[in-house]
Amino acid sequence: MPDSQPVSDQQLLEALCSGHEWAFTAIYDQYWYPLYRAAFHKLGQKHIAEEIVQDIFTRLWNERRNLRTTALNYYLFSAVRFEVIDYIRKAGPRSRYLAYYQAFARQHEHYTEDEVAYNELLHNIDEGLKPFPEKTREIFKLSRIESWTVAQIAELMNLSDKTVEYHLGKASKAVREYLNETFLLLLLSIFS
Repeated sequence: MPDSQPVSDQQLLEALCSGHEWAFTAIYDQYWYPLYRAAFHKLGQKHIAEEIVQDIFTRLWNERRNLRTTALNYYLFSAVRFEVIDYIRKAGPRSRYLAYYQAFARQHEHYTEDEVAYNELLHNIDEGLKPFPEKTREIFKLSRIESWTVAQIAELMNLSDKTVEYHLGKASKAVREYLNETFLLLLLSIFS
């Protein structure tokens, strides 16, 4: 390495092309962080930015004898720009697909679990309503599952509000008792 006098980029480039390791080390020390910062600014991912800059320096050393540039600064920052663009182009569709998959996979898992639980609840409600006549079962389902009001059910079935409330009271009590028993049996089977 030359004496402690400052060395220009042109001198570093010439020494690098001649195979001097001290020139490569000086270029690395001078440019690594600014190149990393430029890559990180565009990508926002530390490890990817580091890999890109390391690849650029590896390629710089491996191709040192064939370099056809006179502006080291321009050459290195152009290399970062092209590597970042290439990375984004390659990762773009994959990362968009991955993000889409992760978002909807979780949503689908919850939807499936919720659907199974809902269908199981409906089955248990049907079992709890079995002892009642069809009219009572229908009133309960319209009220508790379809969220109809008492007045709407009364109008649909041509009944008084009091009659609908009577059927709802009896069915609700029976379903609640059935679900409590079912839940208790489930807990006993799990912990026994």
